[in-house]
Amino acid sequence: MGPHGISPDGSNGLGVETAPARGFSVASARKKSVAEEPVTSVLTGGEVPIFNRELTADEEVLAALGYKPEFKREFSLWTTFCVSFAVLGLLPSFAATLYYGMGYAGTPGMVWGWLIAMVFIQCVAMGMAELCSSMPTSGGLYYASAVLAPPGYGPFAAWITGWSNWLGQVTGAPSVDYALAAMILAAASINNPDYTPLPWHTWLLTTLIMLIHGVISSMPTKWIANFNSYGSTFNIVGLIVVIIMIPAGTNRELQGYPRFTPSSEVWGDIYNSTDFPAGIAILMSFVAVIWTMSGYDAPFHLSEECSNANIASPRAIVLTSAVGGVFGWFLQLVVAYTVIDIPSVISSDLGQPWAAYLLQVMPQNTALAILALTIICAFSMGQGCMVAASRVTFAHTQTPVNAVWFNTVIGILMTLLIFGGTVAIGAIFSIAAVAAFVAFTIPIFIRVFFVGNRFRPGPWNLGRWSIPIGTMACAFVLLMVPVLCFPALTGSDLDPATMNWTALVYGAPMLGSLIWWCVSARKWFKGPKVNIEHAMLGREGNVLEGEDSGGSSAHSFSKEVGDAKAADLA
Repeated sequence: MGPHGISPDGSNGLGVETAPARGFSVASARKKSVAEEPVTSVLTGGEVPIFNRELTADEEVLAALGYKPEFKREFSLWTTFCVSFAVLGLLPSFAATLYYGMGYAGTPGMVWGWLIAMVFIQCVAMGMAELCSSMPTSGGLYYASAVLAPPGYGPFAAWITGWSNWLGQVTGAPSVDYALAAMILAAASINNPDYTPLPWHTWLLTTLIMLIHGVISSMPTKWIANFNSYGSTFNIVGLIVVIIMIPAGTNRELQGYPRFTPSSEVWGDIYNSTDFPAGIAILMSFVAVIWTMSGYDAPFHLSEECSNANIASPRAIVLTSAVGGVFGWFLQLVVAYTVIDIPSVISSDLGQPWAAYLLQVMPQNTALAILALTIICAFSMGQGCMVAASRVTFAHTQTPVNAVWFNTVIGILMTLLIFGGTVAIGAIFSIAAVAAFVAFTIPIFIRVFFVGNRFRPGPWNLGRWSIPIGTMACAFVLLMVPVLCFPALTGSDLDPATMNWTALVYGAPMLGSLIWWCVSARKWFKGPKVNIEHAMLGREGNVLEGEDSGGSSAHSFSKEVGDAKAADLA
């Protein structure tokens, strides 16, 4: 029997037809039953969601997944793309991670290194989009891992995915807001050379920005959608303006340099600031690409607020990754062809490589104008990160507002790493990259190596390319996770101040979650559970009622879905 659905003739594959139960109207009053939706669900083929009113097409899909609507569907393909593109924030993301992209391997890591990384990142995005089409819930990756895992392993897969995804999401806003604060203070230092930003200045400003983003993210959904639409439009316009302004306004010739660095140097001269071979240094520079491109999962978490979600949301995922990859590469080219002195950019007293680079190649007023554009874009990006993270945390809290402020407090506590120095706070970027990549890939890995051709695709799918693309995505992540934990220095040069603390700061909470699982959680955590009433086909009068807890796709429910049923893909 196929998973979670009813055959086109209206039966559950066993010849048992759907029927109303206890006075409720089964959604089969429409032309097709909710259980006929092309989705992969915690509900098995013998369970049919029921509702006391006629459902819209999007509600049918959500009901087939076992959930009743909690959000207004006020996001379209465009506004969903806007949120994810705001989270991507190419211009501020590039500015925030220039230290890694340029500092580890120089311009070759920025140009052809970006292209290599983007091929595999696009594979991850397409694999995720296929899952989103089959399971368009705000639980997202957490839900997908639980449903696709082999019998008995669903709760464990959901537990690990949920923790890693949450760690990646909750570090998004503080890392962006820290970079934003650093840029604002760098601009102040440029205008007043006597001013030197101190760590506590940066922390206080970062905290203020976090609180502002918390307020905005607590507003009604429609307001948030409009804010992100305007912010994303400004991000796109700002990015294009900067890509044009830098080559048009550079003053390299006035400094005695050619207008652009020769291609042979840009593509061939590796500036290796690590103690590793050049090839490893190129891979280490991928942290900038991975962190910059990690926002394309936002449409998955917003799918319960999106119209035509099982098509629009996966399209938004792929569109975000593709558009971001192309425009990001253009920005990389512009900077790689105009930078003059990489060491002075990386070690500038301004404490912000993007600001130092702009002063190096542009007149001061032009540099400040571009920095101001970047600051505005970064503010929009930070707010988008806060919204996306709140939708992930919402799966474990009672209301979206609670989720927003829980994440805000956690984010402010994380920014205390500022007082540990540049390397310590820098770990927040690689933590986000590793955590996000692990969470993105777990359900793809399960789908490729455990489910295979038994996967039930949604209307947006990769067809025969699904397995090869998923395999490429998994191989890339398995390679990159340890590389992202490498320190730049080795041997006697390595000390606490230069150590890459990613393995500890990411590994410690993940190890804690594993210990929690072994000691306690495995006894009570069952993974995603439905919150909609549904009938067991062939069992007259057996109506199971989901608990109305005000939650969404990962909330507490009265009906526990057994592991075997959750993974029933045969």
